[in-house]
Amino acid sequence: MRLRCAVLDDFQSIATSVADWSPVQDRVEVVCFTGHFATEDELAAALTDADIVVTLRERVPFPASLLDRLPRLKLLVASGMRNSVIDYAAAERNGVTVCGTSSSSTPPVELTWALLLALARGVVTENNALRSGGPWQSTVGADLHGGRLGLLGLGRIGGRVARVGLAFGMEVTAWSRNLTEERADEIGVRRAASKEELLRESDFVSVHLALGERTRGLLGAAELALLKPTAYLINTSRSAIVDQEALLAALHEGRIAGAGVDVFDMEPLSADHPMRTAPRLLATPHLGYVSLGNYRTYYGQAVENIAAYLAGSPVRLLG
Repeated sequence: MRLRCAVLDDFQSIATSVADWSPVQDRVEVVCFTGHFATEDELAAALTDADIVVTLRERVPFPASLLDRLPRLKLLVASGMRNSVIDYAAAERNGVTVCGTSSSSTPPVELTWALLLALARGVVTENNALRSGGPWQSTVGADLHGGRLGLLGLGRIGGRVARVGLAFGMEVTAWSRNLTEERADEIGVRRAASKEELLRESDFVSVHLALGERTRGLLGAAELALLKPTAYLINTSRSAIVDQEALLAALHEGRIAGAGVDVFDMEPLSADHPMRTAPRLLATPHLGYVSLGNYRTYYGQAVENIAAYLAGSPVRLLG
């Protein structure tokens, strides 16, 4: 009997076409779920006979309460080499091996700029007007050249975002609690003296920080109030870094020019979630890592992980 491998949240029905599953097809039956399971009970029922699960990024939590309900599960493959929503101690207690995959930082960098540019030039507003017979030119674009880009975080992704900003002729500043002058000099940007200074002086602010206790709620109502009324906020990192209620209030009250958001407090968003209808908001459904190249890596290395596990020599272990 072949082992059953469940692939979660295969929204685009692409998991089995972007990778070659033939190395494991004689021993593994692949079942792809194209919808999201909203509750732990639904997920547990769907995975009750799964020996292997492939999950994308941190989209689906695997707490102890779920892992304890999956006695057949032996291998959990998560894309990326870092995952904060898997209870590794519970996985070990249940005899579940956890593996990861490589992940490129290029797609979230590109999406950050797609959101920023679309906001700056009113792309969605103008396209909708053009297609619906609306007014010919109703917005005036914000200039990038000579404007100031403020980056919260200057790591692997933030550093690449900074270099694009410099290529546009922007003044780029960055801040994080651990940012050094040496790192800022390496990228060629100015290190802001404080988070508050960066927020007050920037025309565009983009978030590129890992979520942790020190960054959760980093931008609340007081911090958003420091932004210029002409400023734009971009968040392709983690939703909990920006207080969602405070952001919605700023957008509804017109206290900032707009925001580009790819991450949310619940995913997928409910049909009536206020983020779906907020003014001045350009939102995408967590597309930061969703690219053909990344998916080829995710699922291709998932197959490699499964083959290695079946051979008794698991690779890319997490936890």
